[in-house]
Amino acid sequence: MNPIILITGSTSGIGKATAERFAKAGYDLILTGRRNDRLETLKKQLQDTYRNRVLTLCFDVRSQAEVEKNLGHLPNDWKNIAVLVNNAGLAVGLNSVQDGIVDDWERMMDTNVKGLLYVSRTIAPLMIQNGHGHIVNIGSIAGKQVYPNGAAYCASKHAVDAISQGLRMDLVTHGIRVTQVCPGAVETEFSVVRFKGDKDRADTVYKGFEPLTADDIADAIFYCVNLPKHVCINDLTIMPTAQASATVFHKNP
Repeated sequence: MNPIILITGSTSGIGKATAERFAKAGYDLILTGRRNDRLETLKKQLQDTYRNRVLTLCFDVRSQAEVEKNLGHLPNDWKNIAVLVNNAGLAVGLNSVQDGIVDDWERMMDTNVKGLLYVSRTIAPLMIQNGHGHIVNIGSIAGKQVYPNGAAYCASKHAVDAISQGLRMDLVTHGIRVTQVCPGAVETEFSVVRFKGDKDRADTVYKGFEPLTADDIADAIFYCVNLPKHVCINDLTIMPTAQASATVFHKNP
């Protein structure tokens, strides 16, 4: 049997690139997301190209009931999950706290923090039962530093940092590895979502320098997961060469 990887938020960006990278390496995949048409398109692409088994589950990680319904009752031949990638997440809006939009805060906290907890709570016991596993949480440079007008998003990613550290402690006696991968600027749909569909504004974020790609992050995840079993990279921060911090860039005119 091929090893099984579960990837949340797999319909675009880092999640999609990770699915492609692990499918190429012979993993079977459980792919989750909110857009069923994209899930089914990706499933067909991966099966046609690599002949892997692919199970798609369309639900929103913000709902504990949906997480439990979809991941808490997996078929027996899908329960031996080797890798969980908690990738589902988003930034919405770029506002000061005093001008913040509460609905934006709710979406970020419910997805980035509670969704990660719900999925981990459901899958970690399976890994303990199976006697092996590796959980990869997709954090952010925003979980290490704070920048103006990003307090809520940064808070959500600081929470991912804390959860990753705590989860590593909670699971260490079971031999389950936990890795947090914290990217800087990656050119995906991230900024389009943050600016609520304003593609022109989103494009300006990546002007004047070469950002990371989703494939770069997928390669890093694959590297961490495929190290010898006695090696665990707890925390990995990755930024473009042209980015020195959350706010310091070298951009060409």
